[in-house]
Amino acid sequence: MDKGSRHHRLNRPAPRLAALVTAAVILAACQSSGTGSVFRTTEADRSAGSEVNIASLTAVIEDNPSDANAYNVRGSAYGQAGDLDKAINDFNTAIKLNPAFFQAYANRALVYRRMGRDQQAVSDYTKAIGINPGYGVAFVGRGNVYRQAKQYDRALADFNQAIAIDSGDPRAYHNRGLVNQATGLHTLAIDDFGKAISLAPNAAEPFNGRGTSYMAMGNYDDALRDFNEVVKYDKNSFEGWANQAMALEKLGEREKAFAAFARAANLNPNYTLATEGMRRTAAGGGRPLGT
Repeated sequence: MDKGSRHHRLNRPAPRLAALVTAAVILAACQSSGTGSVFRTTEADRSAGSEVNIASLTAVIEDNPSDANAYNVRGSAYGQAGDLDKAINDFNTAIKLNPAFFQAYANRALVYRRMGRDQQAVSDYTKAIGINPGYGVAFVGRGNVYRQAKQYDRALADFNQAIAIDSGDPRAYHNRGLVNQATGLHTLAIDDFGKAISLAPNAAEPFNGRGTSYMAMGNYDDALRDFNEVVKYDKNSFEGWANQAMALEKLGEREKAFAAFARAANLNPNYTLATEGMRRTAAGGGRPLGT
């Protein structure tokens, strides 16, 4: 059930309450955190942070100890390798050598996010923006910190600014879609996810987000099509398989739903949404989702 706009949240007719509750249950069940390729801004890439690569970057620093960019690049490599303390040290050095190095501030902020140090991340993103107000990456990064803290107005303002700076950034549209989704504005969310998909058609994450909003609106056919795309582009997405299963379950395809739940559970045995779905859709199982 789509709430349309913020101005339509009040004075809803009472008969809609049951439908709204059902939509809320489905939205809570569907996972929209995402695992899409271009949106993996906080996950380690071990190949980029390989020992060979870091050793080469260290040699560059030894030859150019005053090169702020060399420390920034090696800091990024350490971050990709998951060696976060060394990454922070390199970004600190890069900023000391060049206090106007806005990219180093944003990179350090990203590592702070991975460390759960959100206040420091916001501070660094804000410093990057202060140095370069046209640096959309910092608005997206800071907006994500706000979004995850459920400070949706601040997040929305940052994503809007990122889009104003670069209307071709799929991450900005995707994350704005997540804000609209979290606040019940599913029509706006679907539009944003669609724009992200048009800009990054091979990324699983915006398909997952749009499918989740379709589910909340009761549009299970379109949701299923989107979740099919999720597992097409990311076969290891246990969230994608579980979401596909929920759409199949809502469409009465219990056998196929069970198989998709089982695939999700195989990928993540501790994923209770999948294991509960398997029990629910097994032969002689319990009541279908949302009934």
